Amino acid sequence: MSKKIKRRDFMRTSAVAGLALATPKGKPQGFPTIFTQSAVKPLVISSANGNRYKNGGDMTAVQRAFTMITQGADVLDAVIAGVNIVELDPLDDSVGYGGLPNAEGIVQLDSSCMHGPKKRAGAVGALEGVRTPSLVARAVMDNTDHHLIVGKGAQDFARNMGFKIEDDLNTVHSRQIWLEWKRRTDPAHYLNPKERAQVWYREGMKMVEEGLIDRDHFYGTINCDGINSKGEICGVTTTSGLAWKIPGRLGDSPILGAGLYVDGAVGAAGSTGRGEANLYNLCSFVIVEEMRRGAHPKDAGMEVLKRIKNNTIEKRLLNSKGNPNFGINFYILNAKGEYAGVTMYERSSFAICNEGGPQTLTCDVFLPGKPND
Repeated sequence: MSKKIKRRDFMRTSAVAGLALATPKGKPQGFPTIFTQSAVKPLVISSANGNRYKNGGDMTAVQRAFTMITQGADVLDAVIAGVNIVELDPLDDSVGYGGLPNAEGIVQLDSSCMHGPKKRAGAVGALEGVRTPSLVARAVMDNTDHHLIVGKGAQDFARNMGFKIEDDLNTVHSRQIWLEWKRRTDPAHYLNPKERAQVWYREGMKMVEEGLIDRDHFYGTINCDGINSKGEICGVTTTSGLAWKIPGRLGDSPILGAGLYVDGAVGAAGSTGRGEANLYNLCSFVIVEEMRRGAHPKDAGMEVLKRIKNNTIEKRLLNSKGNPNFGINFYILNAKGEYAGVTMYERSSFAICNEGGPQTLTCDVFLPGKPND
């Protein structure tokens, strides 16, 4: 009859055997091997202008952000440093310095940022006189108990934080474009509000078709999100908003859950395009929640585009096919490092930077054709 083995002796023997099996060749017996989950590959994703403008330097926004992340910088510091390049570049008239102004010729800027690991956020809206609203949004996050400060209060806060306040953020180009718009629309001064809105939109689209304004810059924004090898996710969105907007108008960019949403355990989503559609549907939040339930970034993005289409029923917002007559894009990243860029219509692109370098890619399309078909 064999000798009965005590349970604790069996467990001890099994553990030693397992350790021996786990020890690679060449390692001393008994030296523990630690098995860890493979690290996430760092990635930065942004709207297309994140790989277009350099402001006289040698890096685009996604390059700068990715480089900083791989050098160990905080992810939010990195993506904000990236979008600062675009905010400060006068050649991009959709954000920051030289962004297309409001109906009165004044540049008003919006921005939001979210820090996944810290579960903190900050935002500013209708901010005047500061070229880098993303940094002011970060200051709101770091120095206050609030998430959003707007208008004169946002400017006063920026001044108190030591930011330089300028009288005018227009460039020669942005002012010339605004004056051209005023020239075209001033004869319509006494139209009723409905007709005025139609003239405003029609003349703006004519300027797009004539090449005076980049189509993306008419709604203009940059969103940039990143993840490091630890799986830490952060994001930022910054914009000069809708061209020729009513003074004080806020779009989706400074609103958490619309222009930007980050959950450090799940992923991030941001947007460019028609802000009002994004605000009504809180699309960035919905995208992250879809990913929480297991959806791939592309599928989560397509789901919100479907929601926007179904919720757009006003005739003035529909084209001849009964579809939305506007464009909207989403840039999406999950905690695994998977990503997607999705768009309502064709002709849209987005940017990434990973170990293969910066790339501009084509967005996945929800509807065929163009907004004005």
